[in-house]
Amino acid sequence: MKSQVSEIDRKLLLAIQADCQQSVVQLGELVGLSPSACHRRLKALEDRGYVVAYRAALNAEKLGFTMQFFIAVSLGSQSEKSFEAFEAAVRTVPEVLECHLMAGQSDYILRVVCRDLEDFERLHRRLIARLPGVSQVHSNMSIRTVKVRTGLPL
Repeated sequence: MKSQVSEIDRKLLLAIQADCQQSVVQLGELVGLSPSACHRRLKALEDRGYVVAYRAALNAEKLGFTMQFFIAVSLGSQSEKSFEAFEAAVRTVPEVLECHLMAGQSDYILRVVCRDLEDFERLHRRLIARLPGVSQVHSNMSIRTVKVRTGLPL
């Protein structure tokens, strides 16, 4: 489905993806709007669901999270109840930064951060022992992040 945003809105979205701390004055200058018109456009984009949050990108390594893993999880049952129980439980694990329902070999892929291997072992055991319905877990450790892009290619 094609997006229904104007060229000005697209430029605004690109600008806030790059730096969401810019003032409406700065954003307005970038896209050729007055600050009040820019504010109205941003509010409308938020109200229509195009902007869902404003976040800071933190340096995980500086905060002690030196390891990142991608964990493929398969459930024993493909019932709606099993999926709902797993998803509700995984939402409570703070180290799980992302959880994706997959089409393919595994049911879910989790992206998790850990402080060290001991931390990962604790997390891994907790995933196997406590998350409902898990039948298989396959973990892959990220050696190095090559690319991270949070902005959409508008």
